[in-house]
Amino acid sequence: METAYSGTILVENRLTLGEGPTYDPSTDTAWWFDILGKGLIEHRFATGETITHALPVMGSVLAKIDADRQMLATEKGIFIREVSTGALTLLTELEPERPGNRSNDGRVHQSGALWVGTMGKTAADGAGAIYHVAGKTVTRLYDGISIPNSICFSPDGSLAYFVDTRVNQMMKVSVDPATGLPTGTPSLHIDGRERKGGIDGSVCDAEGDIWNACWGVGAVDHYNKDGKHLARYRLPAAQTTCPAFIGAKADRLLVTTATEGLDAEGLAADPEGGKIFLLDVTVNGRHEPSFRL
Repeated sequence: METAYSGTILVENRLTLGEGPTYDPSTDTAWWFDILGKGLIEHRFATGETITHALPVMGSVLAKIDADRQMLATEKGIFIREVSTGALTLLTELEPERPGNRSNDGRVHQSGALWVGTMGKTAADGAGAIYHVAGKTVTRLYDGISIPNSICFSPDGSLAYFVDTRVNQMMKVSVDPATGLPTGTPSLHIDGRERKGGIDGSVCDAEGDIWNACWGVGAVDHYNKDGKHLARYRLPAAQTTCPAFIGAKADRLLVTTATEGLDAEGLAADPEGGKIFLLDVTVNGRHEPSFRL
C-alpha cells in the first residue's frame, strides 16, 4: 500500500544532513543533528521553541544518561554532554586509527549498551564498521561497512537490525537481551533492492514492526516483524533519513530529512528537503532506553 503525502512540517529550517532524532518524554523534547553542519537541535514541544547548539565535532547519535547528562556519538568518539551547559567530556574513542571516519546511525539497546556505526567522511566503500559500546568498552561487531544505518532492536531486546545502505539489505541477528552483544550470525530480513530508495534510519515499535526512512524517494516504509512490507507513506522531501517515536504515548513519528549533495538546481527542485516532519499516522511506538555508564 502506498499513500499520498501524509506529513506536517514541524521545523522549517533546512538542514544539510538532518539525522539521529530521539525524544525525551520526561521533558517533552526532541533532539536531532545536522551532522555535516555540526549542530545539535533541540525542539521543546511545550513552547514550540527550536534551539540549535553548535558542536565542535560532527555528532550523529544522542541518548539520555540521566536528567543532567546525555551521551553523544561523534566523529571523535563517545562524549558525555552536560545538558545545562553543553560541555562535552570524552568517554571513549571509537576508532582513533581511522581519522577519516565519522559516526553515523546508532541506537541504545535495552541493556543500556550502544550500537553505533561509522563511515568514511567521503562515504568510501567499506571504510566503516558497527560497534557495541558498554560504558568505556568498545567492541567492533561488523567491519567493512560503507553506510551503516537502521540500527534498532526488537521490543524484547533479543534481535538487532542493521543495514549497509550501499548494499541495501537489512540484516537481523540474535543478541543477548542482557548485554546487547550478538549471539548468532546475521541473516537477511528485508531486501531493499525490491523497491525504489535506500534503507536509511529505522525504529522498531512495540509490536516488533519496523518503520524505515527511505533515502531518495521521500518516504517512510512500514514493515511487520516478519519483514513484510505493509505501507509506504510519502513525504515531500526526497532525502528522508530517520524516524523517531515522539509524544507521551510514543504514538507519532518525527522524521528528519537532508539536502546533502544537492546543488542550486537540486535545492530548488526539492524545496522541502532538509526540514523536519511529523508523519500523520498513529503508531504503537516505544521510548528509547537510557545509555548506561
